Amino acid sequence: MNGKKLLALWGLKWNPFGADLPSEALLATPKIESFAWRVEQLVQEGGFALISGESGTGKSVALRIVAQRLSAMRDVMVGAVERPQSRTADFYRELGDLFSVQLRPSNRWGGFRALRERWKAHVASTHIKPVLLVDEAQEMDPSVLSELRILASSDFDSTSLLTVILSGDGRLQELLRRQDLVPLGTRIRTRLHTEAASREELLRLLKHALAKAGNATLMTDALMDTLVDHAAGNYRVLMTMGADVLAQGMARDVQQLDEKLYLEAYHPTRPLAAAKKKARV
Repeated sequence: MNGKKLLALWGLKWNPFGADLPSEALLATPKIESFAWRVEQLVQEGGFALISGESGTGKSVALRIVAQRLSAMRDVMVGAVERPQSRTADFYRELGDLFSVQLRPSNRWGGFRALRERWKAHVASTHIKPVLLVDEAQEMDPSVLSELRILASSDFDSTSLLTVILSGDGRLQELLRRQDLVPLGTRIRTRLHTEAASREELLRLLKHALAKAGNATLMTDALMDTLVDHAAGNYRVLMTMGADVLAQGMARDVQQLDEKLYLEAYHPTRPLAAAKKKARV
């Protein structure tokens, strides 16, 4: 969407409904705030944390907020997995890249030892455990999750070398119920479960998004009520509809977005010629 036109037409600093919102535009709910605080404490000791919930309920936003908070902490080393579906060899390659460790894929024991020595050195100098973030963790291979559990601890499982935050939908919960992954599931120290949003929570997000982008009055109250009522408790659906209405408003150069634009986006009137043709048939 044309950023210059957004600024000229409505005074917006960015698209309030875009997927690439800056960190300052993200809304930290009380649940996310509480979880982020608990993770900040967890990095002192290490271990696993879990974010779970269905699509569109705010998991990725929660993970972004946690990552931002951790990155702002002194001496915290944070790495984010980009390809959770990797097999073990490729997973080791990615870990080596994330934590600046040269690994030889043909020597998994050497990679295992090199990563652990890297993490031990960091812990010894900072007393802070490195952090690994995994979004879409439901895509991970069970053998990789088991490898990660063993990789992240030492001294007969009495010492954690790493803080791992897994985020995924309901399939991740099912995955962790597998018999071979029960040992990992029992090591999860703190959890955040995201759920369908209430009407008040959706409206709060909508107002927050508009205000942070620079125009709190961009939408009429009636339009905001309409969007919230049709979002079915899903943050992503709400933002998608907002983006569609914004595009309609930009195409028509309107000063404020209202319900008419919503109707044009989702209930377009049939062209007159098409209607007459159907009537003649």
